[in-house]
Amino acid sequence: MHDAARHRRKEWEKIYQVYWFILFISDTYGQLQYSVLEEMKQGSLIGNVAKDLGLSVDELASRKFQLISNAKKQYFNINLETGDIFASYRLDRETLCGMKPTCFINLEAVIENPLNFYTVTIEIQDVNDNAPTFSKKHFDLEISEVTLPGAHFALGNAQDPDLGTNSVQSYTLSGNENFGLGEKITTDGIKYPVIILEKSLDREKQSFYELILTALDGGNPQKSSTATIKIIVQDFNDNLPMFNQDTYHIRLNENAAVGSLVIQLNATDTDEGSNAQITYSLSHIPDNAYQLFTIDSLNGDIKVLGHLDYETSDTYEMTVEAKDGGGHVTHCKVSIQVIDVNDNAPEITITSLSSTIPEDSPPGTVIALANVQDLDSGINGEVACHISDIFAFQLIPSSSSYYKLVTAANMDRERNPSYSVTLQCMDRGSPPLSTNKTIQLKVSDVNDNAPVFEKMNYVLYIGENNQPGTSIHNVYASDLDYGENGKISYSILNSNVEDIPVPSYISINSISGVIYAQRSFDYEQLREFQFQVMAKDSGSPSLSTNVTVRICIIDKNDNAPKILYPSPDTEGSALFEFIPDSAEKGYLVTKVIAVDSDSGHNAWLTYHLLQVQEPSLFTIGQYTGEIRIGKDLPDLGSLRQKLVVLVKDNGVPSLSSTVSVNLVVAENFQQVVPEIRRQPNTSNTSSNVTFYLVVSIALISILFIVTVLITIVLKCRKSNSPTTYGTYSRNMYPQFTLGYPSEISDTSLPFPFSYDVCVTLDSKQNEIAYLKPLKDVPTENLIDTDDSTAAKKFSCNDLNPNNNAQV
Repeated sequence: MHDAARHRRKEWEKIYQVYWFILFISDTYGQLQYSVLEEMKQGSLIGNVAKDLGLSVDELASRKFQLISNAKKQYFNINLETGDIFASYRLDRETLCGMKPTCFINLEAVIENPLNFYTVTIEIQDVNDNAPTFSKKHFDLEISEVTLPGAHFALGNAQDPDLGTNSVQSYTLSGNENFGLGEKITTDGIKYPVIILEKSLDREKQSFYELILTALDGGNPQKSSTATIKIIVQDFNDNLPMFNQDTYHIRLNENAAVGSLVIQLNATDTDEGSNAQITYSLSHIPDNAYQLFTIDSLNGDIKVLGHLDYETSDTYEMTVEAKDGGGHVTHCKVSIQVIDVNDNAPEITITSLSSTIPEDSPPGTVIALANVQDLDSGINGEVACHISDIFAFQLIPSSSSYYKLVTAANMDRERNPSYSVTLQCMDRGSPPLSTNKTIQLKVSDVNDNAPVFEKMNYVLYIGENNQPGTSIHNVYASDLDYGENGKISYSILNSNVEDIPVPSYISINSISGVIYAQRSFDYEQLREFQFQVMAKDSGSPSLSTNVTVRICIIDKNDNAPKILYPSPDTEGSALFEFIPDSAEKGYLVTKVIAVDSDSGHNAWLTYHLLQVQEPSLFTIGQYTGEIRIGKDLPDLGSLRQKLVVLVKDNGVPSLSSTVSVNLVVAENFQQVVPEIRRQPNTSNTSSNVTFYLVVSIALISILFIVTVLITIVLKCRKSNSPTTYGTYSRNMYPQFTLGYPSEISDTSLPFPFSYDVCVTLDSKQNEIAYLKPLKDVPTENLIDTDDSTAAKKFSCNDLNPNNNAQV
């Protein structure tokens, strides 16, 4: 009693150890192995991965721990909150592995950051959950009555899908003194029950027998199955059909056509007549082969009935029974090995896919993890993969079935905002099969491009006397970035123009870039100024670009000519010009000198005689202002003339000024004095004025004579040509330098020059004009606002389209 209890306790301890046995292989190899019993319920605990891998439970979720199964069902799953592996379905070793002596389910465990792979192997151990079964419930035997005792009659064996001691171990036969039970063991170790005739039969005494055959397995508790044996006593038939071998091994391609011959069996019987007529049948065939194979009962041909699939099952075993006309039967085993052909293309599974990456991602950034499986075996299951874009991406093998897709170069959204990467995997079968998987990847923008202005510099023109708030120009900058990174705002950098901040002159719309005038400009006070506009994007951090803007004020005709000589404000004797009575036609009497504060065409001046007593006696140069004698003077003792000169500019509308010139013709200065005295005295001065006037004239005469002498001496040194009358020194009269740039036109000088004009009152000698060219003035078209180089080198005066003058 104690021995039985001790035996049962040992058995339970063994089951407990098997059930909870966990084998953890070193982490260096990345393998975990668990061993569990079959028939575990759904949700049963297998083991704890976090503990066995040395990981914390929090890492499982944060590092995206995954269990990937190659089976059609996910039989196992993991609880990321506890790290426990549990069964997702009820485990049945016979369903999973059939008759294989060992049953393993392989899982792939993937964990990221860093990326690691582990192989998880779960062994399903057998338990005694199946009872033995006979191929049929009734066995019919016909035994000749002349059969001698000791004859053996083989029966169909019982089969148990369990393994080892859990499979069929023994048979028993219900008691009968005529028959005993024996066993026939084939070379494969299969036990067939054999009826042994213990005593001779007498058909006349008993024509049939009915026995109960029981098959027992070795499990605990023990399971059994029964079949009824009906023995019919016949007349003499003493030979059994015989196969030439107990087991037939067949190799068959999985693409074998339906109806093709697998093997032709031939059993022989030395009896004659009906006792030698043999029929064939499949006495025991697995369910998975029942729809795939059939046998011809007359000739023993086994043929393919359905489509084979190596990936579903690679072996089939069946028992063939040959029975003669006398009822004797014999059995053989047919083992069919299915040969794999390349009928499965590789399967690609994408995990850990990043559909969007920043464009500043460094090379080597992981885009996706691909698992590649091929259900074929051998060379048909060997797979090689490559990608379509080998310049931007790289495919790196991580294990036998995993690949990492990483970036191989720096991303640039402005050049390639998206990628379409095709992963192609091809096996090595013949012919090879391939599978493509396309991965769509978008590149997100970062602020790596500064705004760019459409011009390097801007030269803008605005007419003077403009209305405040007038728009001048629209500066524009573009940014290759996207969204906020490409949204541009404009501003003016702080600077001063003649100690006045630039914003007092102009403003800019921060969104549109339109520049507005803040005040009315005056060309005569400010001709040009420049500032910098900054274009700044809205990225983080933001990027900006500056551009120089030059504002040029265009002149308008808002200033009348100003007469410098003779001065319009001079009164009295200063208004008289002396003309010798010996002066001839063409004699230069005087020159009216005027300037205009405007520029260009607005400063071109013309001179006209507005009031003259004798129109033909005096002429004036239209462009020079020189008043000359138009005809010979009449023979008069003295002549007094008053001329009104009109100086008019070339603007639209034209502006003008006038000046009065009094001329006195006399033989000498002494004759001029009476004329001066006849000048009406508008100021009612006292008689002392006359005295002072005489003294002044005397002093001027003396100074005039001295000056003439000095001038003659200086001229004699340079030229031997004599002068008719004394020439006033250039320094005694106003000297002006008038420089006006001009465009090339029909009514202006071809190039800008500076004029030094010396005016003389000599009746025979004209003024001398010294021409000095201006420096750094371009001879090409000066109105080119798009030339950034000219904008830097020249001022607005050089580029002003109205900047033309005539002296």
